[in-house]
Amino acid sequence: MNDDRRRALVRRRVLRAGLAALSTLSLLSALPAAAQPANPPTPQPRSARSLTASEARTAAYLESIRQDPARLHGFFRHLPKGGDLHNHLSGAVPTEFLITLAAKDGLCIDQKTMTAVPPQCGQGKRPAADARTDRAFHDALVRAWSMQDFPPGESGHDHFFDTFGKFGEVAWRHRGTLLSKVADGIAEQNQFYLETLVTPASEEAKKLADQVGWDGDFARMHKALMADGKLDRLVATARKEADEADTEFRRVSRCGTSRPAPGCRLTVRWNSQVSRGSSPERVFTQMELGMRLAERDPRFTAVNLVQPEDGDSSLRNYSLQMRMLAYLHRTYPRAHITLHAGELWPGLAKPEDLKFHINQAVDVAHAERIGHGVDLVHEDNWQQLARTMADREVAVEVPFTSNAQILGVKGAEHPFTVYRAYGVPIVLATDDPGISRIDITHEYQYASRTYHLGYGELKDLARASLEYAFLPGRSLWRGNPTRDGYRPVAACRGQLPGRGSPGAACRHLLASSPKAAVQWRQETAFASFERNFTLPR
Repeated sequence: MNDDRRRALVRRRVLRAGLAALSTLSLLSALPAAAQPANPPTPQPRSARSLTASEARTAAYLESIRQDPARLHGFFRHLPKGGDLHNHLSGAVPTEFLITLAAKDGLCIDQKTMTAVPPQCGQGKRPAADARTDRAFHDALVRAWSMQDFPPGESGHDHFFDTFGKFGEVAWRHRGTLLSKVADGIAEQNQFYLETLVTPASEEAKKLADQVGWDGDFARMHKALMADGKLDRLVATARKEADEADTEFRRVSRCGTSRPAPGCRLTVRWNSQVSRGSSPERVFTQMELGMRLAERDPRFTAVNLVQPEDGDSSLRNYSLQMRMLAYLHRTYPRAHITLHAGELWPGLAKPEDLKFHINQAVDVAHAERIGHGVDLVHEDNWQQLARTMADREVAVEVPFTSNAQILGVKGAEHPFTVYRAYGVPIVLATDDPGISRIDITHEYQYASRTYHLGYGELKDLARASLEYAFLPGRSLWRGNPTRDGYRPVAACRGQLPGRGSPGAACRHLLASSPKAAVQWRQETAFASFERNFTLPR
């Protein structure tokens, strides 16, 4: 066993012990006494906004069915839920569908590790197609490739992240088909937008990075990648991959035919993954590729760092990677940045590693959104950090189930209510719903039950997921809607669906702004929802 793996296993054992000790503590009381300010300024909880008449009737209906599981699930399934902004494509696909694809491709399963491998199936390997008829084999694959039946009370961290390697041989072959399956599910959940994470030109980027090598001077690194058109050829490869995926998606989903799949009506954008555990030259190359793509191809919007934030290499190079992004942000100012940051918890990382990750993501790397952000109150001067995020409208992508499965953090220990108290924008997300065995409906229902959210608060969470999406164009909402409420811009004031017809200025906004157009679709859905899920007058 190598040293990195041994240290990782020690951290897991400490995590399990730490979680048991912290399970009865609230999020704030879990802080060491020395870490708490003498008189921490605590914002007052924000009062619920006033509701329109139709919202009030829908809110009353929701309260009337709280003890009726079937009707409650129906309510949340039909609730318009904006977009999913934190979604890893390969981890979003239902596991059963991955097994079907593995069988179709003639792949084999290494029976010792339950990992999909290319044919031929020799000793110790079994055809994936056997899962069609052998239920026990099929179920064993589901458990190995997802969190299905994972023992409660144990740390799911390693099992969760290990799944990607087990089904990776399936996922890379079928980007368009995977997107078709995921898009259908999202559209059927009454969502309108998806930003999904993929790794563009993965192998080619590694080769280029290894060829160029590492130079601690970022400007020289950039120049070396650009020399002789090397980076632009990499961009061309990534765009060709996207073209092929789009073509496959449209074919599989029957887009443009008389029987289009639900996913055809979904607006989709790609975010580029960067493997934070890789060597510095590979990390920098993937970052620059993703940001150059975001400025040159409208299908791509942003870069994001993936892989465990608590990995030894990830921890060792975290500040270096934030400085890389700071340099590249100046080079590609129109490319968006959203970062997994603060996906940590006491016991998983040392106390000193909990003090700065979100801070550096926001202040150094210029992140516009933060994924997870679970260790907020362990950061140095976390109150000021929360105020900064609120002032800059740096949204937090919150996947509740993922946080519970990977970190063991849920309920009062999760900083959801702290972010809300400080006015930080929050968007609910799924992360890897295929692995987690959940959907966005589950996340909204969990949030409502756990944090006592009413209909108005749920509606604004759904609106936030489009407000803070990386869609181009002006918003339908004016100012800072998290702070001031969702008020239409002047062009559409008094003209939202259900209240009036859009005039010429509003129609112009909807025609010229992809963001406003998707937001309008959601408001139209809300008007319909509030007619159908309401108590009688």
